[in-house]
Amino acid sequence: MSDKWTTANIPGQRGRVAVVTGANTGLGYETAKALAERGATVVLAVRNVEKGEQAAARMTGDVRVQALDLTSLDSVRTAAAELRNRLDRIDLLINNAGVMYNPKQTTRDGYEMQFGTNHLGHFALTGLLLDLLLPVPGSRVVTVSSTGHRIRAAIHFDDLQWEKSYSRAGAYGQSKLANLMFTYELQRRLATHGTTVAVAAHPGLSSTELARNSPAVFRLPITLVAPLATQTPAMGALPTLRAATDPAALGGQYYGPGGNFEIKGHPRLVTSSPQSYEVAIQQRLWTISEDLTGVRFPVMATGIQN
Repeated sequence: MSDKWTTANIPGQRGRVAVVTGANTGLGYETAKALAERGATVVLAVRNVEKGEQAAARMTGDVRVQALDLTSLDSVRTAAAELRNRLDRIDLLINNAGVMYNPKQTTRDGYEMQFGTNHLGHFALTGLLLDLLLPVPGSRVVTVSSTGHRIRAAIHFDDLQWEKSYSRAGAYGQSKLANLMFTYELQRRLATHGTTVAVAAHPGLSSTELARNSPAVFRLPITLVAPLATQTPAMGALPTLRAATDPAALGGQYYGPGGNFEIKGHPRLVTSSPQSYEVAIQQRLWTISEDLTGVRFPVMATGIQN
């Protein structure tokens, strides 16, 4: 595989439909923009519709906007229903939106904000839209994780919502680890369908708004080193774009920057932490996520449709 994969390597996307969450800014914006430029019909699934419309106006091609608030399962259900009415198919579902290092907060459903938004919201959205992807050859679900899945990260089954104590970094790490475990378990369930695959990606360190909630003690060092240690959102979006469009990408793979420590650089295949591959934890998390969201997927653990 090329060590210098760029947007020039994206195959033509004409006739394909992509839904990108959190696409009005940062990584999501760059992801959606690149897909639209290559001919895809792109839906920006965003919490703030006005900002979504402004982002769409800066893109070329067939770009549409869909209201989606991942902090509300009611909003996720409404958005999924509206997308099902608007679209006949989905080729790419890109679970990009996320929050990071929030002060202790909960979603509208009472779940810890980072776990509820980054994992549960996307879990529910994917389950509600999956049957629009399953009949489509070459369709993919791409979920954006983070190197943060290695930092103080575990699935705290005894306190998923951080009610006993709270750590911004720990809660973020749990949510990003959950993104990977979701991808790997989803791929296991999709494996016998032969059409849709699940792939993961991470952007390295990118200069986006995501870290705006970092504690003050971290913000100054980040500001000082950012020009040297981070890459642009356009570069940070490349692993997601490769996971979404590279014909050689396979289900269950994970893409990230190819530089030292996966901080920046052109995208390549990477590996996640050993615990992210633990099947029993993946399956337990899946069952709990179904219970918390009330969403059941049209693929069972054996890959057989219900």
